[in-house]
This record gives sequence, structure tokens and C-alpha cells, in this order.
Amino acid sequence: MPLPADTDVSTPKYLRDKYAIVGVGETTYTRGSDKTTRALGTWALRNAIADAGLKPSDIDGMLSYSNNDSTPSTFMAGDIGARLNFFMDCYGGGSSTEALIGIAIGVMEAGLCNCVAIFRAMNGFSQVRIGGTGARSAAPVNGEALHNRAYGWQSAGQMFAPSFMRHMHVYGTKPEQLAMVKVVHSEHASNNPKAYYKKRYTVDDVLNSRIICKPLHLLDCCVETDNATAIIVTRADRAKDMRHTPALIRGVVGRCSKPRMDMHYQHGPIERVGGYYAKEILWPNAGVGPEDVDATGAYDAFTFTSMLQLEDYGFCKKGEGGEYVSSGITRLGGKRPNNTSGGHLCEGYTHGMNMVIENVRQLRHDVDDSCPMGPDGKRMHTHDYREGGCRQVKDIEVTANLGWANPMTTSAMVMRRGV
Repeated sequence: MPLPADTDVSTPKYLRDKYAIVGVGETTYTRGSDKTTRALGTWALRNAIADAGLKPSDIDGMLSYSNNDSTPSTFMAGDIGARLNFFMDCYGGGSSTEALIGIAIGVMEAGLCNCVAIFRAMNGFSQVRIGGTGARSAAPVNGEALHNRAYGWQSAGQMFAPSFMRHMHVYGTKPEQLAMVKVVHSEHASNNPKAYYKKRYTVDDVLNSRIICKPLHLLDCCVETDNATAIIVTRADRAKDMRHTPALIRGVVGRCSKPRMDMHYQHGPIERVGGYYAKEILWPNAGVGPEDVDATGAYDAFTFTSMLQLEDYGFCKKGEGGEYVSSGITRLGGKRPNNTSGGHLCEGYTHGMNMVIENVRQLRHDVDDSCPMGPDGKRMHTHDYREGGCRQVKDIEVTANLGWANPMTTSAMVMRRGV
């Protein structure tokens, strides 16, 4: 039976700020980790638990996601010394992090567990590369591949290119506008000691790099790395006993999709992405709008993916995404910085979790940049964003993470600084 027309499906107000991210952790971002995904995952989980000021035995729920690799939650729990009351491992990529945070809230609200660790472990360069190559290539023609391999759509770039090209055709979006996404994210990464690529790039650098799949140049594409990442979610009322200012979760939308998931071009416009639909859930859930957000983490598997999401989530009008990302708004020091760690284009590729980790640290006002440490053990942020300097956004209070699996599927989350 359909819901009555006046039914409010947004998150009940009592869930806003009731749950929080209280711990984050990651490994180094490398190429050639010489470690299993099991070893990487336990490394990141231990870092996140220590960051929260918890013990492994405090973790009684665990969620993970993988795309051709990783290790199950039950293995990880045993390795770190946790016993689980709830666990779930799912297949997924870039739309997973925010969706699993929503699931964590749901299972805790249902009383199934009290403190959930979410992790992603991947040897994304040395073992299973997303395009189906690498030491352990995963290239059989089955499952989803039956619907795309026949058209030459093996890599993410090949599958997403029609949406990118159509946006350029319809709105006159220019390659040099998109190149600014890489330029800005590289500026941010140059102030990030753990970023894989710290070099600052120019528009000419991007446009002169070789074409991978039209309209994508090499420098329009993300960096492939080996790494693991983890976050800890629990009730906000427990955060007062933990190490850091919590990042309160205002609202989540998980794996919202366009009407067609197989051949998405059969339901136009193909330059429209999942955020067009997800924003109708995200902003009512969070009780805020795009204008209230101080910084974004818009998934940057490619320069185009950040732009398309920022546009369809309502940070600018449709068709004005190229102007938005090239205007300076998304720079540190601009009105609404995006991917302040350097994101997937420069820091490392984690299927989205490093962008959530970065925004958590931003909301703590404790980003791990090159600013000097004060006598209290906290960084003395200068807000000098020149190369090798600060990347802390001044007076940040609200962030938005915009996840991407493909043009058809998205997840997102709004957080705010706790007290």
C-alpha cells in the first residue's frame, strides 16, 4: 500500500545528533603495502579505537564493505579482541560509507549493539585494481559485467564517460573548469603530510596529461593506493567519556538511486546523477540546507564526479557546476572548501571513507596538517593555506559528505561539531 501523500519519511528529529563518530583511523597510503587486507584492516581499526579512547572489547558491532577484496568482519574482530553482537559485510564501493553509518545508527537504535566499527581494507593498487587488472585481476564476464562489458565498459571511467560528455554538450562545461578540481585538491594535499601525491598541479598540467578515456585526462583520475580506513560510531551521550569532540550525525541518505540502475542512459537526462533524488532525503533529514554547510567531501574518483554531485545536491544550479568548481569557492580560504585532505585525486583511494575521516577531523578543529603543536598537545592552526602549511577550515561547524558509486547511485551524510 502506498504511503499517504502527507507522510513525512525524513529522519525523526529525535535521531538528529543522537549518534556520533567518535573515532577515526587509517593506515598509510602506499603503493605496494606488502600486507594482506586483513593486516591493513586490523591496523586501521586499532588506530580508530585508540583515537576514540576505547578498548577493543567496547566494540560489539562491525560493518564493512569490499569490492573484489578485503577481509570479513568476524576475522577482524577476532584479531583485535572484540566480540560482536552484530556484524554485516556487504559488496560495495563508493556509496558504502555513509550508507553503513546509517545502518549502524539503525541497528543501535534497535538495540542490537552499542558501538559499531566500520572499516574498508583494500590493496587497490598492488592487488585488485578497479579496472579489472592487477596481480589478482577480477575480470570474468558474469554478474554486472554481462550488462556492460559488451559495450567496452570495463573501467569506471569508461562507464561514467557518457554522463560527463553529455554535461559538456548540454551546458558547455569546459575541460579547464574541471581541471580546477584537481588543482584545488592538490593544493589541499600539499598541506597533508600523509597524502600520496603532495605536488601542486596547474590547469595546464591536467590538460597536457594523456587522455585515458575521453574526456578524462590522466590527472582527472584518482590515485590508486593500498590502505585501510576505519571509523567508530556510537551514541552521542557516550562521547563525553571519549578523547575528542564528537562529530554529531545530523542526517544520512544511503544508496539512493536513479530509476534505472543497469543501463542508466535509458532514463534521462544522463547528466543527472543520484544526488538529484538524494537531496530530497538528505536536507530534510539533517534539518539544514546547502547554504548551511561550511565544507564538503564530494567524492572525487574523477574531477567530474565532484562537480556533478555538488551541482545535483544543490550547492549550485544545474549546469553551473563547472563555474562553481573553478570559482575558488572550493579552495581552503574559500566559502566552502571541498576535500580538504586532497581526496581520492591526491591523498589516496579508499572508496570514500577518507573523506568522512577528514571531515570528522575538521569538525574537531584538529586536522593533522603541518601546523606546530601547542603545549596542550593540540595543533596551533595558522589558517595560512600556502604550500606546506595549514588545512584546517576556520570556525567550521557543519560538513556534508557526498558519496558516489556511479552516476546512478549515491549516499550522503551531514555532520556538525559537538560540544
